[in-house]
Amino acid sequence: MNQRYRRKAASSLERRKRFSPLMLVGLSVPVVLALIASAVFILPRLGSHAAVDNGDCTLIVPSEPLSAQGLATPYQLVATDPANGPCNESNKAQAAFVQGAVIDPATGQISIYNPLVIDQGTQPAAAPVVPQLPANGIVALWFGSNGNTLTLQDTNGSLRQGRCVNGVDGSIFGQFSYCNAPAFFRAANQAIRAGKLVPPALGKGQDGLPCPTTRDFSIVDQDQSDNVTTTYIITASGQVAQNNQANTASLGRQVQKNGSDERLLTLVDSALGCNPWMAPDLADPGQMLPSLPLNELQAAAQQAAPIALVPAGDPMVLNNTQPDLKKLNAYRRGVDQSPAQSLAVASTTTYCQHLLAVGPARMQLDMQLTQGRASPDPAAANSLFTFLAQRFDASYGANGLNCAGLLNVPDPITVTTDADGVAVSATFNAGNTNAPNQNSNQATVVASTPAAGAPTPTTTAAPTTSPTVVPTTGATSSPTVPAASPTITPTTGNGN
Repeated sequence: MNQRYRRKAASSLERRKRFSPLMLVGLSVPVVLALIASAVFILPRLGSHAAVDNGDCTLIVPSEPLSAQGLATPYQLVATDPANGPCNESNKAQAAFVQGAVIDPATGQISIYNPLVIDQGTQPAAAPVVPQLPANGIVALWFGSNGNTLTLQDTNGSLRQGRCVNGVDGSIFGQFSYCNAPAFFRAANQAIRAGKLVPPALGKGQDGLPCPTTRDFSIVDQDQSDNVTTTYIITASGQVAQNNQANTASLGRQVQKNGSDERLLTLVDSALGCNPWMAPDLADPGQMLPSLPLNELQAAAQQAAPIALVPAGDPMVLNNTQPDLKKLNAYRRGVDQSPAQSLAVASTTTYCQHLLAVGPARMQLDMQLTQGRASPDPAAANSLFTFLAQRFDASYGANGLNCAGLLNVPDPITVTTDADGVAVSATFNAGNTNAPNQNSNQATVVASTPAAGAPTPTTTAAPTTSPTVVPTTGATSSPTVPAASPTITPTTGNGN
């Protein structure tokens, strides 16, 4: 979300996804003045980052990734093309994340286990916990990245063993991939039908509306249901450990986070007085965690119409900039969504119509609840409210889904940024919508009061004559490896 968030504003796979990595981790590397005898210390290579970080990284998947030992074996991060510079897990712009879940078919119980990612050739700051898996448990994995692309690399047949999907026909999704997800969701949905697993009711937020899901048009963006909620501890030396109570006590609280739609839902939930579905953490006994699979299962069970499903124009499912039904459905299967029978069924135009009708209205309704909340990515926006606004703006525009062009309706939100490109206010242009269910309030500007000496904000879209309001402070395809990093932009062909 952090670089993801900002790059997304630029373009989705050229991006980082409008997100920039959500975790601002300040790191320092101690200077080693002497080496003692034959002792060799293997530390992450954090010394310095290139002026432009290499956004295309590869994750080496350990053998038997769905087993307890495989889950506890650290994944290794390395540059896809070393000539473009290294990839380091401590670098918030390159960090990769793994999320695991296991369901016990006998009981329907789901548990979460987040495997660790370290730099290739280094050691973790603390040994990962070896999970206790239920007999006949079905394990699945999902992957996220704060870089541009993440390619999965095999180790002794690990990609086949894990039934991993990185994309189709030589075209990877980008930041996202998964292993064995369809089997996990089949078991979970069977448990739901049998009454063994019961997705919790959504409840109502403080705005009086049902709490959102990852398939709510007030939450989605141009590439919905991507990345994960996993976090890691980063030590002062740049080593990485699982984020659990024991490691926090001994290693500190610097946390690396994935810029994720799935994590964003938990932040919006908190602002609205809602609660995400959580399950036991097998790496931290007694603790509960939200996760991508729980979010998607609850959305599938509880989201009311209109329901957001990955559209044909989602940049992660395009193939060489063109809509691709096979790739679209491969992605959907990884997040428990029904395959589309045709590109027309996954119409981007229809998706945009719902995004326009629902997104700005709820954003405006909820601004008193979100404007005082911290931004998921301070480099992209100065509050949760402005973050949501700039994210909508990026998705609606020509570098996102091109909703403005498909609908012939101008962007209903004008985002104003400061000299550093940080979104500081948003204007709702009521005259720029012709869709139903729009909030009938007149256009409103919401901004954070700038600090003394702060640069004068600049407007990034056509200004309106609306009044200004200053808020009070408060918050089973084979994995594929691209020959080169794909640049994906939506088109106006089939699927729009």
